[in-house]
Amino acid sequence: MVTRHDIEFLGEQDVLLRGWLFIPEGTGSHPAISMCHGYAAVKEHALEKFAQSFAEEGFVVLVHDHRNFGASDGTPRHDIDPWMQIADWRRAITFLESRPEVDAAQIGIWGSSYSGGHSLVLAATDPRVKCVVSQVPTISGFEQGRRRISPDNLPGYLDHLMDDMRRSHKGQPLTMQAIVSEDTQVTAAYRSKEASEFYLRDIGAADWSNTVTLRSSFAARLYEPGTWISRISPRPLLMIVATDDRVTMTDLELRAYEEALEPKRLVTIAGNHFSPYDAAFSVASTAAIDWFRLHLSVPQTHPAI
Repeated sequence: MVTRHDIEFLGEQDVLLRGWLFIPEGTGSHPAISMCHGYAAVKEHALEKFAQSFAEEGFVVLVHDHRNFGASDGTPRHDIDPWMQIADWRRAITFLESRPEVDAAQIGIWGSSYSGGHSLVLAATDPRVKCVVSQVPTISGFEQGRRRISPDNLPGYLDHLMDDMRRSHKGQPLTMQAIVSEDTQVTAAYRSKEASEFYLRDIGAADWSNTVTLRSSFAARLYEPGTWISRISPRPLLMIVATDDRVTMTDLELRAYEEALEPKRLVTIAGNHFSPYDAAFSVASTAAIDWFRLHLSVPQTHPAI
């Protein structure tokens, strides 16, 4: 039996972050996994089934919402700073270290998409991380932005970003855009059908809306987490890559994997960027479980009486 608890901890600048802590049955301390979501998503976007499957294998699992999103505090709402999210993730690891159910010497991380990029940076810079799974990760914000916007539209788009920056420097309200929209007349971060199906899925009463600041896109264009991948070793790295990823780009991910040093493993799955959450969930979750079990020792405990 796995129990799920609502938790909270302080992130950077004393922003209160909230999430779920999954605790497996059994006594004693357990290895732990810290997880968080990708771009502009919340934990209710298909992360619970990953966390549940990991906890059923004997891991304590922490899933938190990024600042400015979901159950976590922080303003401006729906605004993304990748480096602040990484700093908050370090606080999540500190929170796990403080838990009596956790073996603080055995903490792994799991990130997907934007946080898949974060996991590369975190594993390369935080020695408390003993094992990392990076699923369909962001590798290069510049390359992703260059490929997803046509050359004809790029100058106008960059002008739009700069106008928004000027307004913010003058104290004017931040410009907002949709996260997903298939309507080309609507400014949006993603336009594909599969992206819309993922973000607009039924997530119950979770605090989420289809909106994100435009300056989040500017920050994303500057974000290059792939540059850290060769610095992760000797921490074990598993990369899970979709064969038709048009969001974080399959070829960028495969090229980055080649730059990583041992120990490492690559698992490819058939499908698009969002397939690991649904159609390829079994393959993606099993690969992660196998990696965590290989590199984080799960104690043989007996159920509490």
